[in-house]
Amino acid sequence: MTTETTPNTSAGPAASLPASQSALQPPTSKRKRALLILLLAVLLAGIAWLAYYLLVARWHQDTDDAYVQGNIVSITPQTPGTVVAINAEDGMRVQAGQVLVQLDPNDAKVAYEQAVANLAGTVRQVRGLYSSVDAAQADIAAREVAVTQARADVARRSGLVASGAVSSEELAHARAQLQAAEAALSSSHGQLSRSRALIDATTVANQPQVQAAAAQLRQAYLALQRAQIVAPIDGFIAKRAVQLGQRVQPGAALMAVVPLDQVWVDANFKETQLRNMRLGQPVKLTADVYGSDVEYDGKLVSLGLGTGSAFALLPAQNASGNWIKIVQRVPVRIELDPKQLAEHPLRLGMSMSVDVSIREQDGGVLPAALPAQPVHATQAYAKQLHDADALIEKVIGDNLPQGRKS
Repeated sequence: MTTETTPNTSAGPAASLPASQSALQPPTSKRKRALLILLLAVLLAGIAWLAYYLLVARWHQDTDDAYVQGNIVSITPQTPGTVVAINAEDGMRVQAGQVLVQLDPNDAKVAYEQAVANLAGTVRQVRGLYSSVDAAQADIAAREVAVTQARADVARRSGLVASGAVSSEELAHARAQLQAAEAALSSSHGQLSRSRALIDATTVANQPQVQAAAAQLRQAYLALQRAQIVAPIDGFIAKRAVQLGQRVQPGAALMAVVPLDQVWVDANFKETQLRNMRLGQPVKLTADVYGSDVEYDGKLVSLGLGTGSAFALLPAQNASGNWIKIVQRVPVRIELDPKQLAEHPLRLGMSMSVDVSIREQDGGVLPAALPAQPVHATQAYAKQLHDADALIEKVIGDNLPQGRKS
């Protein structure tokens, strides 16, 4: 006997539905969960970015279009000459007043010796002028005695002419002698006036002829000293172009001195970044040569007075032809900390990354105060003039009488 099993058709479709739902439900839940997590992450990232912008980013302006700049002091001769020695080479450190190039001093030495002799001779000639005044005064005294005597002779003879004791001819001769004595006295007074005009209100040292000779000696001494071309500031030698035996002329560039302790950074910001920049704002900088491990502290000291295109050799002519607006860049000067520069020196032209903190708004856009002293100055040449004046004083003193120094 065979038993047939009848399938339960009433539960066929309904029985198969839960199986398919159970197979599809886990992937859908995972997808929704992943989308929710992604949405939450994006939302958190947006909130974090907004918080970072409001608290940090909006108070900073940065650029990597920044480069190290500095003074390049050109070394040029002040007098013509032939180079006989070069005492510095590229990369060497030098100090202010150190001799860098020596020119042939022979011609300048000859002119200097002539100027010394000329000053000494002039001092002695002026001493003669003072002596001539004394001699003229003595001559006047003698002339006055002669005039007094001649007048007495005329007066005495005038009373004796009527009695016939003295002839009229003798009286006329006495009167002629009186006139001659008076003329000689007048001439002596004129000579004294001329002599006094050359020395009145002067000493030997400040008499005009002595001053002219002293100026010639000062010029000759400076020319001799300038045969030694010295460094005006401390720094490092660069761009040496001078060679031994070269005949140089005043103004020719021989080499350059670069003071690396005085460098600064020119950062080229877009004009749209300058709105909140003010003088004195703090700056953080990094150099490509050292990387982010070395950070410099700086200060914004100058906002450029024109864009790069405004000071270009060929400025843009936007008034003609087609025109496309391009955001311009303005150079901003940043002063660096000298101590940090000494620890990590920079070279001219190196690339820098700059971050300006614009939170402080107390400073101005343009400086208001005038400089109280020179921005750059050197005393390397002051000693030359001081030594020249000391030499002139010595030459004058050596040619004065013993015990008299003026």
